[in-house]
Amino acid sequence: MLKDNRPLAERMRPHQLQDLIGQAHLLGAQAPLSTAIESGHIPSMILWGPPGVGKTTIANIIANEAHRPFYTLSAISAGVKDVREVIAKAGKQSGTILFIDEIHRFNKSQQDALLGAVEKGTVTLIGATTENPSFEVNSALLSRCQVYILNPLSEDDLKSIISRALTRDVDLKEKAVDVQEYGAMMNLSGGDARRLLNLLELTLDTYEDGVITDERVVAVAQRRVALYDKKGEQHYDIISAFIKSVRGSDPNAAVYWLARMIEGGEDVKFIARRLVILASEDIGNANPTALVLATNCFQAVNMIGYPEAEIILSQCTTYLASSPKSNASYLAIKKAKRLVRDHGDLPVPLSIRNAPTQLMRQQGYAQGYQYAHDHPGNFVAHEFLPQEVSNTMLYDPGDNPRENELRKQLRALWQEKYGY
Repeated sequence: MLKDNRPLAERMRPHQLQDLIGQAHLLGAQAPLSTAIESGHIPSMILWGPPGVGKTTIANIIANEAHRPFYTLSAISAGVKDVREVIAKAGKQSGTILFIDEIHRFNKSQQDALLGAVEKGTVTLIGATTENPSFEVNSALLSRCQVYILNPLSEDDLKSIISRALTRDVDLKEKAVDVQEYGAMMNLSGGDARRLLNLLELTLDTYEDGVITDERVVAVAQRRVALYDKKGEQHYDIISAFIKSVRGSDPNAAVYWLARMIEGGEDVKFIARRLVILASEDIGNANPTALVLATNCFQAVNMIGYPEAEIILSQCTTYLASSPKSNASYLAIKKAKRLVRDHGDLPVPLSIRNAPTQLMRQQGYAQGYQYAHDHPGNFVAHEFLPQEVSNTMLYDPGDNPRENELRKQLRALWQEKYGY
């Protein structure tokens, strides 16, 4: 008997609904996809979930269970011409299912080429994506599809997949496999069945005695590439976690999410830019040095690059996370912009207008302006806001030592006008 040279993950791909492990919320008893398959009324759909959780497998099972003609395209290599060829074939075959892997990679014209066929029912579309379809699939096509969310496989699911491979795969059954530890395979697979089975197969190919230990799995894997898509939803989720951790004054969480970005190969400029914004938006005048450090960090990491830049990023991240926080400057500009939108382009008070010509001076420009440095303490009470919005306090210093000092200083100058 010839040896099956396909990868283990491909050999173990389920072909029947009853063999699928995981996604019980979609494919368990009375679950929506199971009901649709049993009834034969298969809607066009988008399967959204992380890699290796069964999107392609489910598409194949649906076609097998429903006994439908089945075509598959990869959005990486297929173009509009390929889509139209499948649609033309589908017009001659009732109930055709078209599976498009990584549908988020289709551009607008490619997605538009699908729209009419899906709308008329010429094809039943099954799209697979690791990205949020509300961002990556155009609204017209998305409105004609059901979106089903697939979850990462649990540890129990992954152990069941290993057990099934060891008992059902012809090549593995011949080996006396002894799985002594599961931890490394669980951690390194990240809920991805394909990655899990690849790790199992690679470890067994490397160590012929069939013994699986964490040390061996790690040695074979060498280094896990962090689950991180620099252009996808994971990118936005992790930078959000990073920002919120710094804002929340948790340097431990902040440096963890920083490490996730570094391991994922994130652009050093992107991280440093976010730190500069954070220093002003979330720390501001509570610690003005934060902006200085963040700006220097941005310049330094651009000169240094990886891997040494990670040290500079870590220093800046932990400093910002440990600093007192204030968003008073951020709130001030938001209030000021709202004031501008509400009141329009109010005229600049004549006293503080520029008056470079005699004509302007004759019209009252700069008349009554008092030069602050000509007065005691370099200050004189003057009206700098348009009359319609005068006495409007926009900057309200935060409650922290540095800004309390600023409030005290402003109160001495402007208490009657602004109420500090």
